[in-house]
Amino acid sequence: MRPPGFWQAGADDTLLAPLLTPLGAITAGVTARRVARPGWRAPVPVLCCGNVSLGGAGKTTLALDLARRLVARGVAVHLLSRGYGGRLRGPLCVDPALHDAAAVGDEPLLLASVAPTWIGADRAAAARAAVAAGAAALVLDDGLQNPTLAKDLSLLVIDGDAGFGNGRLLPAGPLREPVAAGATRCAAAVLIGEDRSGALRVLPAALPVLRARLVQGPEAAALRGRPVVAFAGIARPQKFFAGLAQAGVDPVARFAFPDHHAYRETELRRVLAEAVRRDAAVVTTPKDAVRLPPNLRDAVRVVGVALRWADAGAVEALLDEWLA
Repeated sequence: MRPPGFWQAGADDTLLAPLLTPLGAITAGVTARRVARPGWRAPVPVLCCGNVSLGGAGKTTLALDLARRLVARGVAVHLLSRGYGGRLRGPLCVDPALHDAAAVGDEPLLLASVAPTWIGADRAAAARAAVAAGAAALVLDDGLQNPTLAKDLSLLVIDGDAGFGNGRLLPAGPLREPVAAGATRCAAAVLIGEDRSGALRVLPAALPVLRARLVQGPEAAALRGRPVVAFAGIARPQKFFAGLAQAGVDPVARFAFPDHHAYRETELRRVLAEAVRRDAAVVTTPKDAVRLPPNLRDAVRVVGVALRWADAGAVEALLDEWLA
């Protein structure tokens, strides 16, 4: 499903948003009671990449970046994910050779390419399984509002374009809880991209802000200057299309699908036919690639993204403090 247009930052208010706003008090109260419950304290450091709004802020991209840094240090890091979109409940260690996106979700498959990854809505149960399997550190992809597992360090991930949307709580807006409430449980915010929505003005003044931007992966270099037909089923497909253009890759046609979309072969055949008509390559994101039918994966090129930090040293120092 796609979020309603009035959730967006700067969107013209409709009558629906003000009418739904009183229900936000229920959302805030339920979340506050939920996060107040004590969680299981793991015997290893626990870091959470979370946010206070629905949608793709970049939590998985951040979790992948931090996991790679920890692996490079020789830390036996394991990753935890809810496994959204998968039919298996967990706790379960993801095996890309055995599991597909329909079984465990698309994001866990990406995480599992870097470090052992566990799925399960009960983060404490997944954490116990990971620790039993040898995890010396745990990184959560999402879970800031999940109380079952105590966190030693939480990071508030913010998409610079989307920010906190219209600033209203569900269902009047995209917020799961008030920004200030979530920020008080975080050691720092991670702003990805320029702050075009004024999100930083809403944060507590004392909260440190780490800045990063998305850069296209090396796969984009081979496509530079060539026409491509791009498609994506992520929270904000336009972010992928814009990133391609900034990398010098020309999207002559763009197909946007809902986040976590389960692709049908007929839909992909339409995309491929457009590419043939325009003499263009077909490109998508790694998150979409794991949801493609196996017989069509070779026809699609994958262009990933990574974080480029304004101050990578500050990120490493934060990890030092967390591990200590």
